[in-house]
Amino acid sequence: MKPIRFTALLATILLPLTMQAQSSPPPHIKTLFYMLSSRTSVKSFEEHKSQISVLVPAWYSVNADGLVAGTPEQNVLLQARAAHIPVIPIVGLANKAELHKLFNNPKAQAEMNAALVRNCKLNGYAGFQIDFENISWTDRDALTALVRTTAEALHNAGLQLQIATVPNAPGYPGGSAFSRWIYEDWRGAYDLKDLAKYVDLICLMTYDQHTRWTVPGPVAGWQWTLENLKYALKYVPKNKLSLGIPLYGYHWYTGDPGLGKATQHPDPTADYISGKDALFLLHTFHGHAFWDPIDHTSFFWFYRDQMREWVFYTDKRTFQDRYDLAKQYGLWGTCAWVLGQEDPTIWSVIPSNPATASSTK
Repeated sequence: MKPIRFTALLATILLPLTMQAQSSPPPHIKTLFYMLSSRTSVKSFEEHKSQISVLVPAWYSVNADGLVAGTPEQNVLLQARAAHIPVIPIVGLANKAELHKLFNNPKAQAEMNAALVRNCKLNGYAGFQIDFENISWTDRDALTALVRTTAEALHNAGLQLQIATVPNAPGYPGGSAFSRWIYEDWRGAYDLKDLAKYVDLICLMTYDQHTRWTVPGPVAGWQWTLENLKYALKYVPKNKLSLGIPLYGYHWYTGDPGLGKATQHPDPTADYISGKDALFLLHTFHGHAFWDPIDHTSFFWFYRDQMREWVFYTDKRTFQDRYDLAKQYGLWGTCAWVLGQEDPTIWSVIPSNPATASSTK
């Protein structure tokens, strides 16, 4: 075969494939959003429900005796139902001692499971999401055992069980006191491999890398997010994993050293800050804004009373990179905490959900 004929033949084969690849739509991922009962959070849901795949309201808690407490907001339920958005509320507990008691009390667990199923049937929930935090690493197997029995109870009733997990790469503590503390009390309790066997979805809470306990830094730096995502994917199937995106930021500032008190002490301080409030500080104090190309995050600093203050937050670009990361890895989707805290520009990143778009027009 002459070269020119071979080239022409190759072109006839590759051109349709190239055109098909160029015309293929980008992968669609699901968007799970957490919601509080505040008016700001509910209003954000009402305004953007066409872009929300799953709504996870923080409506319920449980105690050591298995008592589930909480109530839905009927107006939210009606709107979600009309928009065909599954509602999967949180049942939460973040008390180490109470969780240990719950893990070791089969009767309390049975009480909790019965209440979860009952609330689903009463209110039309698609299931529940467990959000247990501040768990001793020594209760790792006990948490898995509870999840197994809860999954069985919900699945037998035709319901879903999800779980939110603290990211725990590399799977062991480092050498610093902080690294040991955060592993022993927060990261070490989640056996991703076994949890993935029982739940329908794991929401990887890839946020709060830097917190009120640390020096200023990204809420979810890029390398830290990648490390935790890749670690989770060793154990969790892609279609069961959702990448967490923080919609809030942190504001670090100089705190009260003990004004008017007998003793004084250093008091560096940090607080949560919403996207809107971050932008307010940026413009009010003429902050110096930067994009960190290593951590793919926006931050700024400014001076007040001669002291420098730092803000790291999620703007559109920060959100976009993490949303695209979930698509790149073929994950189930993203899970974002929490509606009402976001920079409004993030909504331009998310397409309308095909399942809800027609019903919300």
